[in-house]
Amino acid sequence: MLEKFKSYLQQRIALTDAQFDVIAKDLKIKTFLKNELILSQGETSTRTYFVLEGLLRSYSIDSKGKAHIIQFAPESWWISDRNGLLNNEASDFNMDAIEPTTALIIPKDFFCTAAVNAPEFTLLNSTMLNNAIRFMQRRINLLLAATAEERYLDFIKLYPNLTLRVPQWMIASYLGITPESLSRVRKDLAHKPLKF
Repeated sequence: MLEKFKSYLQQRIALTDAQFDVIAKDLKIKTFLKNELILSQGETSTRTYFVLEGLLRSYSIDSKGKAHIIQFAPESWWISDRNGLLNNEASDFNMDAIEPTTALIIPKDFFCTAAVNAPEFTLLNSTMLNNAIRFMQRRINLLLAATAEERYLDFIKLYPNLTLRVPQWMIASYLGITPESLSRVRKDLAHKPLKF
């Protein structure tokens, strides 16, 4: 399983096997059961997860008990609570496994160790952070200004393999619409050619 992570990194940066062995020495692989809670709102987590197989999600629960999904993390995606990771503060989010999932547990100091032992990792980390910011800005703009159909089409583009893996209510939660609205959008789109 660690080979998948090595391959992921080596596809993005020049990284020798010896460098990988140094930076990967403290990584742990863990398998989570379907619906297993990994992080609860109010807890502090200084870990990042890299999904090897399966699917994780990050979400909050409002005062009425409604879930608001922030992120899905399928294979080869990273997921963490940045507030805990960077500021050692309590999380505003929950994290759980939608499917049985095998993930790498990456400790906070991994990023510094990787940067020291494989200098190109600094650029990769910066690129990933910039992409995360771009993703969040786009997501906020879609939630504020886009139609339900536009949001759904963006979801399909971002997560092309999830529509059959994720229950409709979770997709609706991610899009900020009701499951009924999502059903209408999907029905309308069934009669149109998809354009991305």
